[in-house]
Amino acid sequence: MPFVVRALCLASMASVTVLGVAPFSVADDDWSVVPSTGGRDGRPYFYAEGAPGTVLEDTVSVRNPGGKPLTVRFRGADADNRGDGALSVRARARAKDTGAWITFAERTVRIPARTRADMPFTVSVPAGTAPGDHPGAILASAGGRTAAVRVHLRVGGPTLSALTVEHVKVHDGRISYELVNRGTTVLTPKLAVHAEGLFGEVLDRAPRTLPVELLPGRRVRLDEPWSDPPALDGVDVELTVTAAGGAHAGAGTKAWFVPWAAAVAGALSGLAVCAGGALWFVRRVRRVWRVRLRGQPGQPSRAGAVGQPRTEVESTGAVM
Repeated sequence: MPFVVRALCLASMASVTVLGVAPFSVADDDWSVVPSTGGRDGRPYFYAEGAPGTVLEDTVSVRNPGGKPLTVRFRGADADNRGDGALSVRARARAKDTGAWITFAERTVRIPARTRADMPFTVSVPAGTAPGDHPGAILASAGGRTAAVRVHLRVGGPTLSALTVEHVKVHDGRISYELVNRGTTVLTPKLAVHAEGLFGEVLDRAPRTLPVELLPGRRVRLDEPWSDPPALDGVDVELTVTAAGGAHAGAGTKAWFVPWAAAVAGALSGLAVCAGGALWFVRRVRRVWRVRLRGQPGQPSRAGAVGQPRTEVESTGAVM
C-alpha cells in the first residue's frame, strides 16, 4: 500500500476543549498546548483530510513559560458531545476512533523552563474506515492539569448529512427535545419553532443556529425557552431542524395549558352542587315511597297510631 502524506491544513472555524475545571486561558507562567504554526498563522485546532490508508503528519507545541522544568505526557482521545450538546473529549475512555490512530514521536517529553517543545505526531487512517468526519483530540497532561486541542479528521468518500428530532415535550416554561445525528458529518443545526392553538398562532420563531456541533452518531437533549405560553389553550407545537448538506427533520407534540387552580376550584364547586342535588333527590324519593306505603292494604296507618279519631261500630244483634 503506498505511503501517502498530506499536511494538516488551517481550519476556518475552531475551538479548543479544556478538561476539568482549568481554563485554557492560562496565566503568564503556566504551560499551554497548541498546534505548531510552522511559519503559518496560529491555528486553534488541527484539520486533517485523507482517504482510508492515508498517514497524516503534523506537530503539536507545548510552551513552558515558567521557571521550572515541565514533564508533559501526550495521548490521543476521541471527541464527544455532552448531554447538552457542548463539545467534549472522552478523556477516561479508551480511544476507538481518531484518538486511537494518533501516534507521537515521544509520549513523554521534559521541557526546560521558558522553552517551547514541538512534538511530531501522525494520524494513520485505517483501510476500510467509513467516509465522513471523525473528530478527536490530543491530550497533554502536566502539573496536575490536562488540556486538549481538537483534531478534526475527515475521511474522503461519499458523506451523508442526516438528523432526526425526537421526544418533544412542553413543560415548566420550555420545550425540550432530542437531536440525533444520523449521518457521517458534523452538523451545526438550525431550529425553527411554530405553535398553533385553538384560537390561532401562539408562537412563531424563525430558524436560528443552535450553539451545538453535533458529532456523527451522537444524541443531545436541548431546551427551547417558552416563558409566555397561553393561559388556556390546546396547542400543536412543531419543531423544524435543518443543517448543511440537506439535513432536514421535524417533530411535534400536543400541549394543553389549563389554569389548574381555577380548574380545581371549579371542579370542587361542581362536586358540591352535585352532592346537594343528590341529597335532595334521595330525600324526595324516600318521601314518595312513604306516601305510597301508607295507601296499601294491610299496612297500619301511622296517622292512626299517633292518636287520630277512629269510628267505633257497636254490634246490637240485629241481622242486616
